[in-house]
Amino acid sequence: MEHILDTLTVQHLALAVFVAVGAGMVKGIVGFAMPMIFVSGLSTFLAPELALAGLILPTLCTNVIQALRQGPTAAWNSVKKFKVFLVFGLLTLIVGAQLVRLLPLPIMLLIIGLPITLFALLQLTGVDVKLPGQTFRVAAGVGAFAGFMGGLSGIWGPPTVAYLTALGTNKDDHMRIQGVIYGLGAVALTVAHLGSGVLRSETLPFSLAMVPPALLGLWLGGRVFDRIDQVVFRRATLVGLLIAGLNLVRRAAML
Repeated sequence: MEHILDTLTVQHLALAVFVAVGAGMVKGIVGFAMPMIFVSGLSTFLAPELALAGLILPTLCTNVIQALRQGPTAAWNSVKKFKVFLVFGLLTLIVGAQLVRLLPLPIMLLIIGLPITLFALLQLTGVDVKLPGQTFRVAAGVGAFAGFMGGLSGIWGPPTVAYLTALGTNKDDHMRIQGVIYGLGAVALTVAHLGSGVLRSETLPFSLAMVPPALLGLWLGGRVFDRIDQVVFRRATLVGLLIAGLNLVRRAAML
């Protein structure tokens, strides 16, 4: 249990804590991008497997807190409001996961990254892209796309955020439904990597050690979230989407 932590220098642990706090803050403000920041940050000085293990428990804990921030009743109301999106997303996520070997990863990343980048750019430059409302067809279609892409690539955050933003979702609902969706995904991720061996007795202490700084960052980000209005929240979300989309395109180009 002490092996992994003993192999890390004080400097590496300090950097890991810094990354965890930063990832938590961003999540506290806009609700997403935590895994992206965690993996890209920790992988610069840690082995990829340890970086992945490090994000698993903080991701699980922060998503549960995000989903329940206004209480279980509010979380359940958000689930009911977006039930069509969630059901179709879950169904196609399962289908997409079975087809993961059929589509090259660079193509998958571009399929997600390019439209997300375009959407964020249009919105930030004043071209208001809005959906007509959460009709059954719209919710089912976008949910199916987000779930399918999530099953194929493990990335379902940007399509979900773009959908909620295009609906003009109020910031509290926006954060809650993200927490519910990512929380369900985080449970699946935890179970999967307990089975894969990424999260095991040697790496579990490091993942546990990342939970407190991630929660601190989430709390700090939540303080900012509570102070900003809907317009500022929407702009911050779009900037986060733009960065996420460009990062996906960058990853596709490098593979």
